[in-house]
Amino acid sequence: MKKNYGPAWYALFTVPLLFVFVSVVLIPFFIGIGYSFFSWDGLPLNPKIFSGLGNFTRIAGDQKFLASAWHTVVFTFLTIVTINTLGLFFALMVTTGLKVRNAARTMLFAPYMIGGLILGYIWKFILGDAFRSIGEQTGLTAVFFNWLLTPSSALLALTVVTTWQMAGYIMIIYITGIESIPGDVLEAAKMDGAGFWQILLRIKFPLIMQSFTICLFLSLSNCFKIFDVNFSLTGGGPYGSTELFAMNIYHEIFSLNNYGYGQAKAILFFLVVAVITLAQVTATKKREVEL
Repeated sequence: MKKNYGPAWYALFTVPLLFVFVSVVLIPFFIGIGYSFFSWDGLPLNPKIFSGLGNFTRIAGDQKFLASAWHTVVFTFLTIVTINTLGLFFALMVTTGLKVRNAARTMLFAPYMIGGLILGYIWKFILGDAFRSIGEQTGLTAVFFNWLLTPSSALLALTVVTTWQMAGYIMIIYITGIESIPGDVLEAAKMDGAGFWQILLRIKFPLIMQSFTICLFLSLSNCFKIFDVNFSLTGGGPYGSTELFAMNIYHEIFSLNNYGYGQAKAILFFLVVAVITLAQVTATKKREVEL
């Protein structure tokens, strides 16, 4: 006999989570909105001077923030392409008759389990001292040099590390979409003479469009918000060439003690990410196909 649980049982599990969400996310968020209208250095004894929209209008002339915005756009575009391309390739590879596909899934997913800060410090050694040593020993200094010392290669290094971390996670979502495709649809296509590329482009891709929506959303939002790898791998250097959105806000608040101005940047950052991700989800959901 099936036992019916009353509202009290559901509240037992949902109320603690709701309490944590409200106290950790919602309340600090609205407090941050309030701080964005004040000029304040973060010290409790110092006065908060109301500045209205002054902090927001000041952003338009902040060259460092605008430069970090451009770095974030370039980094996000490159990383979204590499993460989703590799993730999809890995998913197609491990959903074939490959004998070691289970081991391959585990190995490819493993980098995602490493924390961003630790990952950044590991790759800082590899792309710095290790690459420089390999270049000196082999003479291939055009490839093996300290990638973190020049602006263009440092941003590329950040892209490589983020891709290495995220591709395996995105692969899992694509695997779920590929394995949900009915087998009889694929068999019918093969019987009609469809080749690998025809099946991939005309059948698999349209039927896994929901996975594309999720993967693009996750990679887009994560790349825009990335901080831990940026902090530990490059610290925003050299010469601010890899300072992304979140890193710029961190420096404004915790290094320069401009809490009100930093909060205004954070609010603008939130609005930009929300609008872009909403537009992406809306555009890709229109292309989804019902099975």
